[in-house]
Amino acid sequence: MGKGTVVNCLMFGVTTSDDYRPVGWMGRYPVDVTTILVGAHVVLAVFTAFLVRFGPARFLESLMFDSPAVWHGEVWRLFTYAFIHPPGMLLWFAIEMYMLFVFGREVEKFIGQRAFIVLYAVLLLVPAIVLAIWGVWQAALFAGSPILHFGIFVAFATIYPSAEMFLRISAKWTAGILIGIYSLMMLAGQPWYNLVALWVTVAAAFIFIRTRGVGAELVWWENVKSQLQPKPKFKVLPKARPVPTPADGIAASVDPILDKIAQSGIASLTPGERQTLDRAREELLKSSE
Repeated sequence: MGKGTVVNCLMFGVTTSDDYRPVGWMGRYPVDVTTILVGAHVVLAVFTAFLVRFGPARFLESLMFDSPAVWHGEVWRLFTYAFIHPPGMLLWFAIEMYMLFVFGREVEKFIGQRAFIVLYAVLLLVPAIVLAIWGVWQAALFAGSPILHFGIFVAFATIYPSAEMFLRISAKWTAGILIGIYSLMMLAGQPWYNLVALWVTVAAAFIFIRTRGVGAELVWWENVKSQLQPKPKFKVLPKARPVPTPADGIAASVDPILDKIAQSGIASLTPGERQTLDRAREELLKSSE
């Protein structure tokens, strides 16, 4: 297991490298969780098209998100809505699956299979739960997974903010531009709850990745956290260092002279060394008084 894998395992609480291995193999090609999700969505999209054409299409209505129905006990709608793909949107669905495959695999490689499954579940359920609560005041009805898989791209941009995307624009700016365009589209021609679902998904993806210590440092957020943290009541003082005394300085200057006397006798001293020795003796006498 490489150094980078060890770091990721420690960061995400993974105790085995199996979390970073493929789920299985299809010939020589690895199959990961993202590949399985793409395959499941494609199969269900084909199933939906046949069901709409040959019926009974009313079965699909029981799988769509419907906030009043959720409050009446049909809780499966909180997650089945994302696996219904209207046939009229299959072109966008193909682009959506391509983005899930490309960006989802990168996110999965970085955080591991377990964390990726949890992330996918969070992006699937949290917006639906929020809209179910919203449904107390205004009924919400929708189906499909574009917002869910846009959240996967936001997670990718959080992990790799400087990665170059279209027209050499970094991932973080691409995500910001798409969020703005997406918001304006929903603000102009769709119900308010779609805009709420978008922003809840974006926030959930960003927070999920950031809470694991991943992504570029946010200076303003670090400053806010430092302001909110309680200040210590007691100030820790540095360890006091011993203050050098005059005797220490005298000893440092006299030691080489004493060594010379021990080796060659006092007659070997130069006039300057004799003066230094006399001066040191006088200073020692003064300090002892």
